Amino acid sequence: YPSEFLVQKITEDNQIPVHLHVSVSLQYVAGLKGSALVEFFHGNIAEVENEELRHLMWSSVLFYKTPNVEVMACVLLSTKAIYFLLDDSFVHADEHQSDFWNKENSDCENSSFHLSCCFVLKLNDLQSVNVGLFDQYFRITGHSADHIVTCLTRDSYNTHTFIQQLMAVLSLLARTPSPEPVDKDFYSEFGSKNTGKMENYELIHSSRVKFIYPNEEEIGDLAFLVAEKMDGLTNLPSLNILLYVLAFQVNHVEGSAQNTSSLQPKTLILTSSDLFLFDEDYISYPLPEFAKEPPKRDKYQLADGRRIRDLDRVLMGYQTYPQALTFVFDDVQDQDLMQNLTLDHFGE
Repeated sequence: YPSEFLVQKITEDNQIPVHLHVSVSLQYVAGLKGSALVEFFHGNIAEVENEELRHLMWSSVLFYKTPNVEVMACVLLSTKAIYFLLDDSFVHADEHQSDFWNKENSDCENSSFHLSCCFVLKLNDLQSVNVGLFDQYFRITGHSADHIVTCLTRDSYNTHTFIQQLMAVLSLLARTPSPEPVDKDFYSEFGSKNTGKMENYELIHSSRVKFIYPNEEEIGDLAFLVAEKMDGLTNLPSLNILLYVLAFQVNHVEGSAQNTSSLQPKTLILTSSDLFLFDEDYISYPLPEFAKEPPKRDKYQLADGRRIRDLDRVLMGYQTYPQALTFVFDDVQDQDLMQNLTLDHFGE
């Protein structure tokens, strides 16, 4: 039986983000409080009798096999595994992935039962955890393509808390220690550093799971990519990335009974001169060890880019988090009127 503090903490975390819609079955889970939530875990999810529920988090998730389908999930961390309770709609979203999801229960669709898929990743199968830029997301990697999941928390606090809890749980695992490193001689120590590329920061946990964090070069690569998209309008040394945040672009769907809005996941990047929206691949990079070929699309694809000098006004909604921002830009694009005027009137 977990402590009162832990039960209270899990109950507080059991809240679906207000801007995301989920199925009836997940709404039921979100309505559970206190000991009812723990009993639900042991009665319906836990695979071993003596495992303990340690942490609960609601997050959007992406699977390596279905990189274009982002789905809401209730992520449960226990002392044995990580469980992803998934929205029912995900199973039907990608029909060609039928081999990935077992559809034995499809005949229950019209009954009064509300079923959820539960994807299980055993802690013993866990190999590495890649933390994304500015802790906006993290990717959990197992031993095959079926065992790669990205949690798009869009929140550095949630990411940090989950990683801390995961490390604590992994410390309880009894694994055979790694073999002692072989002493290297002088030549092999200094002769193998001709790759020219700095590796990401790696923290190897006592359970032999790697925790990989991005280094400064990743920001440099991103700045270079952004400069390329700007058609060389800005010199690279002065280009600073001021903000990197995973957000949603709101697309209003008109013509329906009530003008609803769909949320398109985007990466927002703000520099000292421009505002960019990118479609980012959060699941394929860095390439897993078993990948035979590079992904079909680049990590960053430019969706929209506007100059800050063309920004007319910013409208802010007054609702609570998440905050809605509307950026209004001038119609005049790529016309440096003042610059041309200056050249015409004042000569060289």
